[in-house]
Amino acid sequence: MRVREKIGISNRRQTQVARAMQLFLFGMVAIGIERGEMGVVVNAGVGLAVTYVPALLERDYHIPMDAGLTLWVTTAVFLHAIGSGGVPGVETGFYRQFPWWDHMTHTLSASLVAAVGYTVTRALDVHTDSVKLPPRFMFVFILMFTVAFGVFWEVLEFAIGEVAAMTGGDPVLTQFGLGDTLVDIMFNTLGGVVVAIWGTAHLSDVVGAVAARFGWTKA
Repeated sequence: MRVREKIGISNRRQTQVARAMQLFLFGMVAIGIERGEMGVVVNAGVGLAVTYVPALLERDYHIPMDAGLTLWVTTAVFLHAIGSGGVPGVETGFYRQFPWWDHMTHTLSASLVAAVGYTVTRALDVHTDSVKLPPRFMFVFILMFTVAFGVFWEVLEFAIGEVAAMTGGDPVLTQFGLGDTLVDIMFNTLGGVVVAIWGTAHLSDVVGAVAARFGWTKA
């Protein structure tokens, strides 16, 4: 089942939207370099690099990444990058202007993390006789995998903030306190729930390709 069947947007249009976001990220990198704002350069630069991962997976590993999946990845990193700042005409990032922006990006980013965990685990489960994971366990595993990664990310944000404070630099990632961290983990969990419930419908082709690529096939 393709993503466009659900959202009613053609593959061509989804590709065009993804390309537009890539161009915007490239512009943010250029603006960050011109202003000497390394936080903008790193956030937008890493985001731009991530948007090319689906194409690399499809070209080098023959893993099917349709326009909908590519748009999913691109949207997640794009929204994070513009939320961090560096948008022309906007003095501060959207994270500081709109409290809900952080919730949205955490949910979307967590869904990508959950999708990776789901794809690899499901490929092992479906395509090998040596692994058998009950559906209920899969649901719990995806949630725990997503939450664990979310906790790791929060620790990383804290560490980067501390290093920036000690060196007098600008933090690439910002943490807004313990309450914000707990809310972030809640929305990370929501992203995991979405994938745990609907992952089969949208990731079955990718699961099969991953299993075939790494030889995880039944005897």
